This record gives sequence, structure tokens and C-alpha cells, in this order.
Amino acid sequence: MAQLGETVDGFGRPDAARGARGGERTKARWEPRLVLTYGLLTFFLLLAIGPFVIIVLAALKTGEEIGRNVFGLPEVWRWGNLADAWTQGQFARYFRSSVIVAVPVVVVSCFLSILTGYAFGRMRFPGSRLLFFLLLLGIMVPGEAVVIPLYHNLRRMDLLDTYWAMILPDIAFSVSFGTLWMRGFFSQVPPELVDAATVDGSNSWQTLWRILLPNAQPAILTMAVLFFVWTWNDFLLPLVVITDENLRTLPLGLAFFQGRFTSDLPLTAAGATIVALPTILVYAVLQRHFIRGLTSGAVK
Repeated sequence: MAQLGETVDGFGRPDAARGARGGERTKARWEPRLVLTYGLLTFFLLLAIGPFVIIVLAALKTGEEIGRNVFGLPEVWRWGNLADAWTQGQFARYFRSSVIVAVPVVVVSCFLSILTGYAFGRMRFPGSRLLFFLLLLGIMVPGEAVVIPLYHNLRRMDLLDTYWAMILPDIAFSVSFGTLWMRGFFSQVPPELVDAATVDGSNSWQTLWRILLPNAQPAILTMAVLFFVWTWNDFLLPLVVITDENLRTLPLGLAFFQGRFTSDLPLTAAGATIVALPTILVYAVLQRHFIRGLTSGAVK
């Protein structure tokens, strides 16, 4: 009889080879290469979340505590700083504007990116390569290079100081990346799957929404998270096209808020925490799907 915890082979006998392999795996955990790998990962993790943690801690301190020890924990956790920043900075109004801009951008951009990605990934038509490279100009040309012509075009269309002045350009820039992203996914779909759907009588539209789209959820969710983060954190475009205080988004409102409370570091840090918190929550909720979407094309 094998002892408790001892591995056995297919005939019920102790399996020395498996036990040896298990010991090798246990020893492999302490190899210097793995220690170095996890050490580097921990270092970059602290490098990424360190600034945000410092800002959150500063938002819960007094100015004197920040001056004495910016990295230490607060003596008293002053959650009222967040409430003061929310009311004094009128962040409720800015939060509403950010939601009004971000939600349509994410929804419309994802929908259009799915259609264009499917067209360029699964269909062949005259001029497809040329049109695809034209769409990629939205990625290759930085926004700073087109913001002035964009401003004059929006003024000519009488769209300045409206939500459309932020929504439409953000959709255009997002669809450029979304087309590249979804084209990469749809081009990896096995042709046999599409052929089987065609044999069953499905047209291109039905194949996309009934066959391919359910398998594309990780890629779509990852794309939606990226669109949301980019739109939520956009600062330059609202700064150029918006002068009405009621239409300011959170990043733009934070800049004006910081200008008024430059000397009040806890209040400024509280405002920065309010602006950054929604994107962190969205990523935390969709983290598993986000990572699956990023790694789905790594291994076929």
C-alpha cells in the first residue's frame, strides 16, 4: 500500500519518477532566475501603484502631516477631504460631463470597430488595403498635430462648447485603433468556422453576430476598457474646444481646481483621487477579461 501523500502509478504502485519530478518542481521555485523575475515584477508593480498610493494618502492627511512625512500613514484618516473637494470643486458637474462624453464614445466606437475589424479581417474587396492604411492614420498622427485644424472645423460647424465637440473626435481616434485591434482578432478566426456557418445558411451579418461575436468578448471588453480610460483621461481636446464651465470634464475641471487650491495639497490630492478612481474601478472589475483580451492573440 502506498503511504498517504505518496504518488502511485497506473497499477497502484508508488511512482518514484513522479515524486522525483515533484521534488524538482519544488526546487525550481527557488531558482535564482525565478527570484529575479518576481523581484523585477514586484519592483515595477510598486513603481506603477506607488504614485497613486502616495496621492491617496496625501488626500487623507493635513498639510502639516504631508510636510513631515509624505510617505507615512495619516495620523487621523480625514475622509472629509474627499467630500470637501467634491463640493468645493463642483466635481459632480464635471463627473456628469465625463460620463456623457465617455459612454457614447465607448459604445459607438466599439460598435464601429467591430464592423470595420470584421470587414478588413474577413472580407476582401477592392481598395481594402488602402482604406485600412487610411484608417491607421488616426493612430500614426498624434492628436496634437490635428487639434488646431480640428478646432477650426468644429467652429465652422458651430459645434464648439458642445458635447459633440468632444464625442465626435474621440470616436474618430478610437475607431482607428479599434479597427486594428478587431482586425487582428477576426483574422485569426479559423476559416472552417466561417465556412461551416455559411454552409448552414448564415450570411455575413449573421456569422458576425451569432458565431464570431460570442468568442470575441475578451477582445471587445479589453478594447472598451482602453476606450474608456483614454476618453476619461483626455485633457487636451476639452481644453481646446470647451470654454463653458458647465461642460468641463473631470481632468479639465481638476486643472482649474488645482489652480485655485495650489497651496492646499490635501484638497488637490483629493481631487486627483476623485478623477482617477473611476478608471481604476473599471479596470479592477474587468481585470480578468482585460488580461484575457491582451493575451488571446499571443498563443494560437
